[in-house]
Amino acid sequence: MQTTQLSKPVLRARPAILACCGAVMLAALGLKAGAVESVSHEASADFPAQTAYLPDKGPGPVVVVISGQSGPASYRKFASDLAGLGYYTVLLTGKDILNPERTGEANLKKAIERAHGDTKALPGKVAVVGFSLGGGGALYNATPLSDLVSVVVAYYPYTRTWANNMDWFVKRFKVPVLVMPAALDRYQECCVIESMRAMESAAKRFGLPFEMVVYPDANHGFNLETGARGEPGGAYRRDDDRDAWRRTVEKLTQYQPLR
Repeated sequence: MQTTQLSKPVLRARPAILACCGAVMLAALGLKAGAVESVSHEASADFPAQTAYLPDKGPGPVVVVISGQSGPASYRKFASDLAGLGYYTVLLTGKDILNPERTGEANLKKAIERAHGDTKALPGKVAVVGFSLGGGGALYNATPLSDLVSVVVAYYPYTRTWANNMDWFVKRFKVPVLVMPAALDRYQECCVIESMRAMESAAKRFGLPFEMVVYPDANHGFNLETGARGEPGGAYRRDDDRDAWRRTVEKLTQYQPLR
């Protein structure tokens, strides 16, 4: 298990390096890809609402991206950027994956099933990336699915429900996990650093493959350039965003590599 506490700005990629690298290395250095083709589906009796972002050079491994409570709008660029690297990327709303009806696991499995029915998607396990409410949904509903999921990455995840029962919660983790909280996050007390520390301690006690990177000067939504209505992201921090993106791509390269 590894914990990182960032203490200085992330260096930008140097042009000499960028000139010789492919798309995945560019992403790892903090540069994101352009827009790609997408296909949206409304919710139905059989499947949750989703937008699939398609790789343009043959089929790609599947990555499921789960939005925060405000919905998918703020996360479209993130999903599109992953598809630009070569991943078949499915964007879901967090309310479908973590909700009072407890239909999240079933909805996640349905989304995976539909993705695997597309010729642009490769068979096999999927990676799951979640934000805020969607991060909590990823930790709660994706980490136990080791037969379907390769790795979970959670940005400032919702943890309030399990704050006083963290051992039980962490024992559900059956796949490698990367958690990236914001140290200043007090948004609705949903995703506070104290709960993240408790999660980290529990994972350490149980010897789980868990890594946490804390952004000490960041707040909730530090990676979001725009809000749900297209307004500038008030908490956006460019260097922290680039660092978190780089770490996300590194985890995908390790556990959900492009073929």
